[in-house]
Amino acid sequence: MIVPSAMLAPPGPPRSGGRRSAPAAVEIRSRAARSGTTVVRVYALSSRPLPAGRPATRLTLALGQPRAVPPPLLMLLGMLSTQVGAAVAKQLFGSTSASGTTTLRLGFAALILLVLARPGLRLGWRTAGLVAAFGLALAVMNLAFYAALDRVPLGVAVTIGFAGPLLVSLAASRRLTDVAWAALAGGGVLLISGLGGTGVDRLGLLCCVAVAAGWAGYVLLGKAVSARVPGSRGLALGMAVAALAVLPFGVAGSGTALLDPWTLALGAAVALLSSVLPYSAEMAALRRMPARVFAILLSLEPAIGALVGLVLLSELLAWPQVAGVACVVGAALGATLVRPARSAPR
Repeated sequence: MIVPSAMLAPPGPPRSGGRRSAPAAVEIRSRAARSGTTVVRVYALSSRPLPAGRPATRLTLALGQPRAVPPPLLMLLGMLSTQVGAAVAKQLFGSTSASGTTTLRLGFAALILLVLARPGLRLGWRTAGLVAAFGLALAVMNLAFYAALDRVPLGVAVTIGFAGPLLVSLAASRRLTDVAWAALAGGGVLLISGLGGTGVDRLGLLCCVAVAAGWAGYVLLGKAVSARVPGSRGLALGMAVAALAVLPFGVAGSGTALLDPWTLALGAAVALLSSVLPYSAEMAALRRMPARVFAILLSLEPAIGALVGLVLLSELLAWPQVAGVACVVGAALGATLVRPARSAPR
């Protein structure tokens, strides 16, 4: 996560005699950040000065560093946070609509990211158009996702949505094995959609297809935006565009219910769990692990969604749907593991 340097107080100098005054600052420089840009400082607070050699001090400093958490665990925590946020969002449907929940999530996420990234608005017409298209793809993806959650289980919505960018990436490949993985993923989507005799809401399935299309556009446009707008500034601007795009739908669907304090609190929690925390965890993990390993772990997202839906929402999938989730996860894993290491997806 990139934090503006103006928001961070300078660390206190170490005292003489091997003692360090509290708070102690641990500075972590991102390799991706350019010189002169932001540095993330994590402060480990202690109640009184302690000798630098004591175990308590070493433990406090270690826990204050993102490097204290292994990258695979960071990835899993980020994906778990995303799905828990979706489960919390589903609880909001009783007091507000799916479009209202989308408005709260994107609105709070945009505010947080804009404060942290502080992006400039001098982009140029071409870059501004890319950012606008990126934000609209983000809006479509989120609106369709929460509309789908209102009608189908969490595992179904996540798996079909995940299949969108997966099939797009496999379609661009000329490898024969990737055709097989694409067929496996497509078969998994058909099983989830009711090929095995399970009844699934048709409108919910259409929303899931829109999620898949929006997710694929989000990935493709996000790559183009990140090449033109460095750091997290492109994401912050795209999130702001998405929040403005869904605002009319949220107001029309929920009205003054969006101003309820409890609804606002849950909306802020959804934004943190589904947008800010997962993005920060995944970016920190990606800087410390090969892209191939990152893609393997990301393949587990549909399974995590189905598991969270079962535990938190009591959504038990039928056996054909479980097989469909396994097919999509297997296709993503196979496409990553069989591919040569030098050509692994970045």
